Amino acid sequence: MGKLDQKWLVVISVITGTFTVILNNSMLNPVLPELMKIFDTDAVGVSWILTIFMISMGMTMPVTGFLGDRYGKKKIYIIGLSLFAFGSLLGAVSQWLSMVIAARTIQGIAGGLMMPNAMALIFQAFPRNERGYAVGIYGVSAMVAPAIGPTIGGIIAENFAWYFLFLFNLPFAFLGIYFSTKYLISTKPDLSRVFDWKGFVIITAGVGAVLYVLGQGRNFEHALSWMNLGIFIIGLILIIVFIKYELKLESPLLELSVFKVKTYRYSIIATSAASIGLFANLFLLPYLVQEAFEWSLVKTGLLFLPSALASGAFMTLGGRILDRKGPKLVVPTGLIILTFASLMFGFVDLSTSYWMLLAINIIHGLGLGFGNMPATTAGMNAIPDHLVAQGSAMNNLIRQISSSLGIVIFSVYYEIRRGQYMLFDELSVQEATLQAINEAFILVAIIVAISIPFAYKMKGIQELEKE
Repeated sequence: MGKLDQKWLVVISVITGTFTVILNNSMLNPVLPELMKIFDTDAVGVSWILTIFMISMGMTMPVTGFLGDRYGKKKIYIIGLSLFAFGSLLGAVSQWLSMVIAARTIQGIAGGLMMPNAMALIFQAFPRNERGYAVGIYGVSAMVAPAIGPTIGGIIAENFAWYFLFLFNLPFAFLGIYFSTKYLISTKPDLSRVFDWKGFVIITAGVGAVLYVLGQGRNFEHALSWMNLGIFIIGLILIIVFIKYELKLESPLLELSVFKVKTYRYSIIATSAASIGLFANLFLLPYLVQEAFEWSLVKTGLLFLPSALASGAFMTLGGRILDRKGPKLVVPTGLIILTFASLMFGFVDLSTSYWMLLAINIIHGLGLGFGNMPATTAGMNAIPDHLVAQGSAMNNLIRQISSSLGIVIFSVYYEIRRGQYMLFDELSVQEATLQAINEAFILVAIIVAISIPFAYKMKGIQELEKE
């Protein structure tokens, strides 16, 4: 294979693995009610199938950069993908809910090892002026998988036994392992790296506590409990302690020095805002469609697919523009479009047609395509190559926390405001749902708009090379 072919085989290899991880997570979401019946449990019990994945992945990410540097990114990525296959097999043979949760824990650890290293492996294979397009192609999987996952999960649940939701992963995981073993480029291990056990304990406990509360917070009844608030505060304190501790070390677990690079900092702000916009949309829109408009699950699923495809197309185009013109043209434009689409959702009413909602959601997808992955790529391009794995791990972790925090904020806001409209204004369920979701989308627009000035401050590789 020629040099160009080898670079793109790297992208194909990591897409095969990471697409499977993202798809599996979104496949399970719509079938949780069915799993409640199968395992004879309540909503809180079955919600751990999603929550434990998020927690274990988040707790693994802080150490992934170190492991990739110490033992080689290719090796850690393949170990992660192998763990995911094992977790899928364990999930398929599970007899009790506790076994399924254990399987999902293993899958989460696997995802935490894979996702940061996937980006680092692509950056290693491509020169800086080609990374935008490569990451754009890779990012398509991150957008399409959540859109088609619920549909695939629903089809499997309706036509096959529940354990096929896990067996479905295995062919793709084994294919990913084959491609990764054959085509990924090995990196030289840095045997001088020393593992920071104290920092590891502090950050995993802190991140675990924060993500635990955010996972519980999706259930409105648990979101505002004093216990959860206390755990959340403890988690934040541990993260602050970790930051102060790491800054004193010569060989830290996480190289926090990357935050001294302004473009990387600004990219984190932009991608966090875009992630909030994405996950708020994924949370709020189904309520709008099903409870306010009283349309079917099929219509809900079809609403997301064109948006995901548009997002993927513009992510690729945005990557091209980033490589040639830098981030100032593409990233702010994406965030402006995303703000506009969120505002449009904020002013729909019960007379709005399905096709209008579809059009607005496609515009929303276009904004995400321009504003998300190109911002990530620009930020990663700004840091030294030897810190890419570290920067990718922190980018993924912060995005995970911000998206989870966004879902909690908007779920609590939605429940409170809808209840107020029904209780005090005596609106119907449809009207109250619509009003609460309108307000929530306007709030999303404000959050995304705040990040736009930071996106304009980001620098491309051409500007960075002149400094």
